[in-house]
Amino acid sequence: MSVAVPRVVLAAPGSNAGKTSIATGLIAAFTARGLTVSPHKVGPDYIDPGYHGLAAGRPGRNLDPWLVGEERITPLFLHGARGAHLAVVEGVMGLFDGASHPSVAPGFASTAHVAGLLRAPVVLVVDASAQARSVAALVHGFATFDPRVRLGGVILNRVGSERHEAILRKALGAAGVPVLGAIRRLDRLHTPSRHLGLVPAAERSAEAVATVARLGEVVADGVDLDAVLTLAGTAPPLDADAWDPGAEVALVAGRPRVAVAGGPAFTFGYAENAELLTAAGAEVVTVDPLRDESLPVGTAGLVIGGGFPEVYAAELSANASLRSDVAALAARGGPVAAECAGLLYLARELDGVPMCGVLDVATTMSPGLTLGYRAAVATTDSVLAAAGTRVRGHEFHRTSADPAAGRAPAWQWSATGPEGFVQGGVHASYLHLNWAGSPALAERFVAACADQELSVPKVRPAPVTSGTKSPAERSERQHAHR
Repeated sequence: MSVAVPRVVLAAPGSNAGKTSIATGLIAAFTARGLTVSPHKVGPDYIDPGYHGLAAGRPGRNLDPWLVGEERITPLFLHGARGAHLAVVEGVMGLFDGASHPSVAPGFASTAHVAGLLRAPVVLVVDASAQARSVAALVHGFATFDPRVRLGGVILNRVGSERHEAILRKALGAAGVPVLGAIRRLDRLHTPSRHLGLVPAAERSAEAVATVARLGEVVADGVDLDAVLTLAGTAPPLDADAWDPGAEVALVAGRPRVAVAGGPAFTFGYAENAELLTAAGAEVVTVDPLRDESLPVGTAGLVIGGGFPEVYAAELSANASLRSDVAALAARGGPVAAECAGLLYLARELDGVPMCGVLDVATTMSPGLTLGYRAAVATTDSVLAAAGTRVRGHEFHRTSADPAAGRAPAWQWSATGPEGFVQGGVHASYLHLNWAGSPALAERFVAACADQELSVPKVRPAPVTSGTKSPAERSERQHAHR
């Protein structure tokens, strides 16, 4: 099937050039024009898509060949771009920087790699703050390094003055590369960061909304939006079918209720994971461990993705009612899939603060960043994967667990030893996975939830001695209105 989607990929010579600000601003500016924009992010990053989604009013989606395979990039792109007038894809790191893993060729999973798979033109975002005429040599190098990459123009970021802009434009004019826009240095639009990068949009709420709106205004003033739209329209039709989660998994008998952790403390998650759970037959509901005092009534399984529980440790610990509910679910064998932040939440303690106590593990903040792609093998049968299952994932954290693995580990991905925990129905690990790359994980998890579902009470008894609503009833009412 041939599908035409106007699209453009935003890249940069390296990290910290301002790709996220420019991409978010473009999405917001085009959305303000009345266009439906489909936002995408190359690589495993969870935070940037949050800003994209805020600007577009629809989920920001990741495109990562390591996590999902080259063959799924175009179908997943078309799935995310359904009904869109335009797609904006933000790159990762430098244009040609890819996965550093011995199993793949240099440049695999780079922005250039994904742009090639999507047959999309590239716009290079250049931090011009410390250069003048040399910008032409830089851009010329990126334009000619790989003839398979079509560099359609440049957006100059952090330009100092009108004279500075004139010098840059003249140099690039001689190099034959169109300048699509120039953005001045705007310190007031700084997006706050901390130990794992930008502060997620979901945590900043009103402030994030205001920042995104202002980025849209700045980009609309400094970028030729019509020229970008014209460039996006030069992308040829894609010969592929959109990804369909219903075609990836079998429908499990029954309709088990699966709670997925959300809210400010658990903002990391791929949209495809929940879509696969639903396609496999689950009723997916959200639980916020900062605010909800109990799991939704009838919860048969729980998914706890990544996020920043270390920032909210005191508040998470104070919600003893929900911690007790989670522990009870695990104790009765209910399936629980926990990634990174989820592992911290299930631990005995986090930096000395009590957590759910499902795992006899102490977790602490660590000075170094653990980061990288992993090719992992399941070492133990679990609700998520059979022993021997091979997956590709990503590790990204500044915490450590003691011990790093249980007597029944979850994964093995290096010679240094096993990692993670399989305990009853619990699968907990630092490994982040996009289940679109291994859809059988979602099907297996829902099947395990369905096995538990018959023993899960659908209605909890009302308190006898008080007219006050119980925490369970309050939580059920909250979820009924979501």
